[in-house]
Amino acid sequence: MNSETGKWIILIGLGIVLTGILIYFFHDKLQWIGRLPGDIRIERTNFRFYFPITTMILLSILLTIVIRLINRFFH
Repeated sequence: MNSETGKWIILIGLGIVLTGILIYFFHDKLQWIGRLPGDIRIERTNFRFYFPITTMILLSILLTIVIRLINRFFH
């Protein structure tokens, strides 16, 4: 391992901690996550299917922006 790997591990850890803090303190304000228009939800008597496609697309865009900003900061 080199110092670059250590930097990434620290950043990933900080990201997980920040996500945990946001969820812990703002869980009542984040009820809309997973219930966006475009998320697929099918509920029957003995069957439940849930596919949050819109939520996953938005999270992917957000993570892409964050990772690009971090890359610019370190390079």
